[in-house]
Amino acid sequence: MALPLILGLRWTASSRREPVADSPCHGNGIWRGVQAVADEVFFAAEILAGAPLSFHEQERIQAEVKKALGLYARRGWLADPASFHPAPPAPVALPIEAHTEQGISFEQLSFESGYAPFDGEPGRDRWLSYEENWTAHARLYRHADAAERPWIVCVPGYRMGDPLVDYTGFHIQWLHETLGFNVAVPVLPFHGPRQVGRRGGDGYLTGDFLDTIHAQAQTVWDVRRLIRWLEVQGASQIALYGVSLGGYSTSMVASLEPDLGCAIVGIPVIDYADLLHFNVPAPLIWLSRELGFPWGDIDDVLRVVSPLALSRAIPRERCFIFAGTADALVPPAHARDLWEHWERPELRWYSGGHVSFVWEPEVEKLLLKAFAATGLLERPAASPPLRLVS
Repeated sequence: MALPLILGLRWTASSRREPVADSPCHGNGIWRGVQAVADEVFFAAEILAGAPLSFHEQERIQAEVKKALGLYARRGWLADPASFHPAPPAPVALPIEAHTEQGISFEQLSFESGYAPFDGEPGRDRWLSYEENWTAHARLYRHADAAERPWIVCVPGYRMGDPLVDYTGFHIQWLHETLGFNVAVPVLPFHGPRQVGRRGGDGYLTGDFLDTIHAQAQTVWDVRRLIRWLEVQGASQIALYGVSLGGYSTSMVASLEPDLGCAIVGIPVIDYADLLHFNVPAPLIWLSRELGFPWGDIDDVLRVVSPLALSRAIPRERCFIFAGTADALVPPAHARDLWEHWERPELRWYSGGHVSFVWEPEVEKLLLKAFAATGLLERPAASPPLRLVS
């Protein structure tokens, strides 16, 4: 009974949402609706498979948020969130192994993450008990002359981390074979071989906010360590391309790594608390407030992992954003807010939903423009057909 009620409240609210200012709302209305169905199917699957937090866990979460807020303020991390993310050293990689999974061939890079929450942080011991997260992984697609070619680091979104899903979602065959890039795909905490729940991604966005903070901080740490490893290998240029949750991480890393060739942020999540408010029916949010749930404190404590609390480290001309005007999972306003925060770099809207970015022509056009404008491609390339894995 809960699923129909939640979906009914959600759809009623979504039908009243205003379009994002400055975003085009063109395209066939029926086709836009069809695209949005994929987003709603994803949301329904999350509700069906999700495990609600017990009342005891909610009390613990509230206590951890309050304690973390005081600690973060005393240590200056709320005033200067960049100081919450110290620069990691280059990793000592384990032997690289050749893998073939689901018909996809790649090299598997693994190394000790080395990330740990700071001493005294709430949830530190719990986080360190997730042993699967101790080892970081990345899938590599590199050429024989890898040192002479740019690297594209593709940062996956929530529930990605599967070789076939990542390969298809990022069109890696096109990036690697047609455009000639080396490609690295890091595995996020709680995803793929780092999974700790029933499904990949369980634990990242469950409402356990200190786990979310640690997951995001570790993602940024691991991606930066991967960048350090690529530099040691002699990488000529390194660009980041992230989608959804990976767009969040990409925008954070672009605020901490000044030497990136470019940063491409797609359908980005930018504000975790607002994301929850966007997807959870307003009556349930109201009820939680009435029961004393500390949404104001949660907004404040998440500042240490907020892209909007960090300053862009790379030139505006190396930043690119795309988003869907009919996105039913992530507010399109998140892309606009990042665009404003980054002083209005190139922003490309497409008339579609969150999941539909995979086949949107506007996305491919923006990628090619970004690669050409930042020197990753020597000249603008004519767009060949995307060759998806069969």
